[in-house]
Amino acid sequence: MSLTQHPKAYASAALVAAAFAAGVLATLGFKDLYPDLERRYQRKTSAGGRSVRRQSSFFWGSPLTLEDHESDDGEPLTVAAAAPPVADGIEACIGNTPLVEIRSLSEVTGRTILAKAEFLNGAGNSPKDRVALGIIRQAEADGLLTPHRGDTIYEGTVGSTGISLATLARARGYRAHICMPDDQSLEKSDLLLHLGAAVERVPVAPITSPDHFVNLARRRAAQHAQSAADGSRGFFANQFESPANWRAHLHTTGPEILSQTDGALDAFVAGAGTGGTISGLARYLKLEAKLARIRVVLADPQGSGLYNKVKHGVMYSSTEREGTRRRQQVDSIVEGVGINRVTNNFEAGRDLIDDAVKVSDDQACRMARWLVERDGIFVGSSSSVNCVAAVVTAMSLPAGSRVVTVLCDSGTRHLSKFWKRIKELGLEDDETTDLFLELGIPKAGDESRK
Repeated sequence: MSLTQHPKAYASAALVAAAFAAGVLATLGFKDLYPDLERRYQRKTSAGGRSVRRQSSFFWGSPLTLEDHESDDGEPLTVAAAAPPVADGIEACIGNTPLVEIRSLSEVTGRTILAKAEFLNGAGNSPKDRVALGIIRQAEADGLLTPHRGDTIYEGTVGSTGISLATLARARGYRAHICMPDDQSLEKSDLLLHLGAAVERVPVAPITSPDHFVNLARRRAAQHAQSAADGSRGFFANQFESPANWRAHLHTTGPEILSQTDGALDAFVAGAGTGGTISGLARYLKLEAKLARIRVVLADPQGSGLYNKVKHGVMYSSTEREGTRRRQQVDSIVEGVGINRVTNNFEAGRDLIDDAVKVSDDQACRMARWLVERDGIFVGSSSSVNCVAAVVTAMSLPAGSRVVTVLCDSGTRHLSKFWKRIKELGLEDDETTDLFLELGIPKAGDESRK
């Protein structure tokens, strides 16, 4: 007897077939919907009890789906099915930098030490990309800069901010004029020239002098209208005092670190030049994210007065008063961090800084070489200072704690000065085996500290 002679059986088979077809269609539909659901889920990833939107980026975002294909010659290829979208200009390459574990430092300390790889920002390759973009955008909103009118951005800088400003100035239709002290590495001023900026290398002078590089940049901006007959303006970026500096880190770097760590971090360590990074992060992590137990620690090179300001409430010690230093700004080979005055940017977060670590030139040099030998990380002097202070801070915390610091820029900008000193010290000849002995710091941490 055929199936058609049994209506109930026929109906059941039809229902099964219909259900199967519906399931196939639903599966295909969900497959197309899944990436959107995944993105929505990641935006709501909880970090430290707060709802955090995770921004997509080239380095970290939605997991990539790999698919196998064949090339023209029959060889299998693996391609990313969810590659990042096309970036809209160089500005889209700023931010969302990776948070990298420095394995060797984690292993020797027994604490997890993570570093925000800010040298991978895509414009000027430093955290100053965030600051420069924030300052320019604010100036445009205030009507102080107009693209393609011939406006010039003036700034006094030891290098990194100038490089970021020069790059973004070109991208947004401006010129750049950079004033910098003549004791900075030649790589920085050479790079600025290649970026099309006008560069003035000036003798080192105290901030009270009208010839200090910052004061000179301010004066050049004021003189711009007198010397330019095209109706263009001169804009003084004023990175040391502009609130756009610390706000750039409050709005971008802080949320990124919170998301990348899921709020599980015990300390943040950074140096201060303008003070924008440490203040912006301190305000975000403590006031916005409300991580009550987190410690914010200043990493300060020798000769800088900020260590004493944090530890003792005063700027100078007897060895750091005027006239006793080789340089008026900071008696250190370290560039980019360390200063002997309190800027508005540093003041914005000073009361939120819990501690400070003084780092010598010798310690910075030895840490830089250690990172190359053990981790393949080639960075400049300020990054090395941060890592030394991160180790010291880690050893003051219980085992298993997590410390986050910043890798500011590549060592390629420090070849003629910082890395030359490392070579002169003979540190490239012998491989180090004991980090604590190398840095001259104790191994034992205070395990009872909570």
